[in-house]
Amino acid sequence: MRLPAAALTAAILAATPAAAGEITIFAAASLQTALDAIVADWQAGTGNTAVVSYAGSPQLARQIEQGAPADIFISASVEWMDRLEESAAIDPATRLDLLGNRLVLVAPGEGAGEAGEIGPDHDFGSGLNGGKLAIALVDSVPAGVYGKQALTSLDLWDDVEGDVAQADNVRAALALVAAQEAPLGIVYATDAKAEPGVHVVGVFPGGSHDPITYPAALVADSESAAAREFLDLLQGEAATAIFAAEGFSQPPARQ
Repeated sequence: MRLPAAALTAAILAATPAAAGEITIFAAASLQTALDAIVADWQAGTGNTAVVSYAGSPQLARQIEQGAPADIFISASVEWMDRLEESAAIDPATRLDLLGNRLVLVAPGEGAGEAGEIGPDHDFGSGLNGGKLAIALVDSVPAGVYGKQALTSLDLWDDVEGDVAQADNVRAALALVAAQEAPLGIVYATDAKAEPGVHVVGVFPGGSHDPITYPAALVADSESAAAREFLDLLQGEAATAIFAAEGFSQPPARQ
């Protein structure tokens, strides 16, 4: 769902740089649906161009550390942004907490009714039925880290560890479920909303894992005025409405 294009265009035009330019954004894969919509409107309103690279936060962070040319980094993990700040790879003065999210359990196809909260008595065996639980890399990719934390907190990790299929990022885990290659998957609520081929069968309690926060910042080597203006635009009312329409929440610090 694209929200309000007119309002976003007005905000873009008010912040249009004197000369069009190109910016490069490295963004967590779970942001793709919402960020693509925002970028498309920004490009139409300014004449600027944004090249967006979507992948798991650790992969993108490592590329930035190795000198990959990027102007903006949006991570799905505070930890990976901390790492770049510690190595002086981002501009700490521009760092901000942009968004929040929720962690859910999905299954293929359409569902009916509201999904309940997952508790320690959740029966994964019947849902998996001999198949695999799709999840992002549990030792590095934020969605996978949060997922393992939640399962461990609920004393469920030992039950499913042998049935886990790890994917490079959360959208790859989502794709396994949508393609019916895995009967269950752990993804963000926004991923489930963006993919009509899955439905939510359970919601993980917020207290079962670290708060899901998406920090954003300019990369230290960026000298792009357009990138600074785009980062400001992401915090504006119209962009916030687009993020909200895709299921993102305010970051935990601002709730």
